[in-house]
Amino acid sequence: MTPITEVEGRRVALSNLDKVLYPATGTTKGELLHYCASVSGPLLAQLDDRPVSFLRFPDGPGGQRFFTKNPPPSTPTWVKTAEVPRTEDKAARQVVVSDLATLMWAANLVVEFHTPQWRAGAPGQADRLVLDLDPGEPASIVECCTVAGWLRDRLAADGLSAYAKTSGSKGLHLLSALEPTPSGQVSAYAKKLAREAEAELPGLVTHKMAKALRPGKVFVDFSQNAAAKTTATPYTVRAKDRPTVSAPVSWAEVEACTDPAELAFLIGDIGPRLERDGDLLAPLSDPDGAGRLP
Repeated sequence: MTPITEVEGRRVALSNLDKVLYPATGTTKGELLHYCASVSGPLLAQLDDRPVSFLRFPDGPGGQRFFTKNPPPSTPTWVKTAEVPRTEDKAARQVVVSDLATLMWAANLVVEFHTPQWRAGAPGQADRLVLDLDPGEPASIVECCTVAGWLRDRLAADGLSAYAKTSGSKGLHLLSALEPTPSGQVSAYAKKLAREAEAELPGLVTHKMAKALRPGKVFVDFSQNAAAKTTATPYTVRAKDRPTVSAPVSWAEVEACTDPAELAFLIGDIGPRLERDGDLLAPLSDPDGAGRLP
């Protein structure tokens, strides 16, 4: 029988809590749900008012994985959704994870959370810029950190503050808060920055996606600023061999990184980091900190 628990007055079914999702670490579904509950404050701050896409992996990262934007058929009636028109479905809706009960319901599906750079009700009006730094072997997150430092300073020259997080995979993400701006303009600006980075760091950076150009370099992916694209939400757990987290990191950590292991964080690492540093991405939610695209 599936256990039912009450979360903020809502009845939420939590199933298969003893199921091992990550054999490499023995991490169970129950431990994954506990992680989501324990970091619900900063995680909900990142999910708030943004339509969510789910990468589901109910049998762990070694099993079937599938991406879905539509609310699952079993979605409770109390789960908030928002209208997100798509070319093929003008009435399409997506889940908005706005409270702890919805977070735990979604976490029980075993998902990565992915969110756009705009908020529900204003599709295509970005309030964030994102730069995805993806290393091509033998480059690693260490090289990403070098590129991130250059991009941070370049953004600062335009009056934009940059904040860093690991992708939870191989690379690094940079985020800047913006006054609402059409996604097309943000994408064009991000592409300009990627090209400038390649010109300044030609042996280290490429702004083109072609795999033949990427070995040993950092691909500065600007495309995730497009209105239709999403990025792994800060604090989400990834469907990798181990329960890695897309974790905020300080600029001191970025500057000091000499080994990829230094910026690889599992679910058990995040609580102590929050106790020590607080939410390093909290400034992204402060409207007074939003910059204007030049």
